[in-house]
Amino acid sequence: MLRKDHFHKGLWSQGGALCFTRHESEQPHLKIVEGVHECAGCGLFQHFPPLKPGHVLTCARCGETMARRRKTDEIGGPLIFCLASLALYIVLLVSPLLTINVYGRESTVSLYRGPMELARQGFGEISMLVLLASVLMPGIVLGLMAMILYGASRREMPLWVRPLMAWYERLRPWSMVEVFVIGVLVAYTKLVDLALVTLQPGVFLLGGLMVLMAAMDSTFDAEMIWHHRSIPYRRKLGVYQIKNRVIPPEKHMLSCHACGMSFVARHAVENERDMGDCPRCGQILRRRKRNGLRAALSFLLAAFIFYIPANLLPVMAFVKMGHGHPSTIISGVIQLWQSDLYFLALLVLFASITVPVLKIILLGLMMICQYRGRASFKVLRRLTRLYKVVVFIGRWSMIDVFMISILAAVVRFGLMASVEAEAGVVFFAMVVVLTIFAADLYDPRCMWDAAGYNQESFDRTSQIRESDKPALQDMEPEKA
Repeated sequence: MLRKDHFHKGLWSQGGALCFTRHESEQPHLKIVEGVHECAGCGLFQHFPPLKPGHVLTCARCGETMARRRKTDEIGGPLIFCLASLALYIVLLVSPLLTINVYGRESTVSLYRGPMELARQGFGEISMLVLLASVLMPGIVLGLMAMILYGASRREMPLWVRPLMAWYERLRPWSMVEVFVIGVLVAYTKLVDLALVTLQPGVFLLGGLMVLMAAMDSTFDAEMIWHHRSIPYRRKLGVYQIKNRVIPPEKHMLSCHACGMSFVARHAVENERDMGDCPRCGQILRRRKRNGLRAALSFLLAAFIFYIPANLLPVMAFVKMGHGHPSTIISGVIQLWQSDLYFLALLVLFASITVPVLKIILLGLMMICQYRGRASFKVLRRLTRLYKVVVFIGRWSMIDVFMISILAAVVRFGLMASVEAEAGVVFFAMVVVLTIFAADLYDPRCMWDAAGYNQESFDRTSQIRESDKPALQDMEPEKA
């Protein structure tokens, strides 16, 4: 029997993708722990005090930001920026970006032309990736945000908001408007030496959309949305009163990866055990990501293999008067430097060469630390902070892919001049996508588990107040 909301839960739960054979099972004996929050970086459960607008809560152990209260209105602020972004997005869909003039012959590029030209040249997979990240996903993300804010503005937030919140958190990184803007800028600098280039209104609309979406994200407070309505208590699931008590042992605690709600179980919980559904967001509850290390390692090894041909093979070729001039990623950086465009040269070098290498090395170091099970507190603290950096910078490597799609779309003058994508762009795009998946699947809390820090916290808690050991006796199921 297919469970309610199972498709979107299984799709995003590690190891449960597209699994339609899941049956309804009895909810494990859990209780909600209010006022406690788990750090997503190190796995330490801490008291969660009420935050005032403008305040930030950081982890006492690793220093990562756990919560932030916005000063703007929780609904009105992001709603204004969301509606303005939607308006710019709709106009952008029908607006040109660039026009190039070569000896009286003109060519105009829009958002769609790049993916269409890549598909015509036989790079259908890359065209779909560019279309998804630069055209489709921004619209989907803005639509989800508008529906979430509409549901949260109602007196009783509808249940359909909860899967939308989970989808928004997962899909937002794939909306790469800001990366596409840099790709347009790099393409423009390469075109000005070839012909007369005119910026069309679409470029300014694209820049405005980038700013408005960034403002929307900065004013959106997901935690306030989750606390908008009361928790729908289900049978055998109540509240564990934490007031005047120490936090229960970590092995008995778990939190929802989607909404952050904390729970306590009567018995110790296995790291990858399915503990039922979160009563607030409906996602599958697990202490740690399922098969996180193996899945992340598989994607990372594949990315490392693809990285070699991505740098050796040409990513595009500039054909002039019937003769092609292949260009690799590093040769493109050299051309920008020789054109005195030092900032763009360093930007492309960092995004296309340095970032993939750093992601592979840093993720590899984290996996080694977890496998060995020995790491100092300072090393774990630094790696946890670097993990956030790896997740954030992952998509910026798409600059070269976007630039090639724009050049291929606008430089189309037959034998006179044209730009064609080459095999190297396929391998490079695969490196970007695989490293994003590897970072998303990896769970940095496992480094702290392997080093014994979370277990030590459990031991200290048990030793500080022996009288609190029987505190889990009230985990008995409540009567219906």
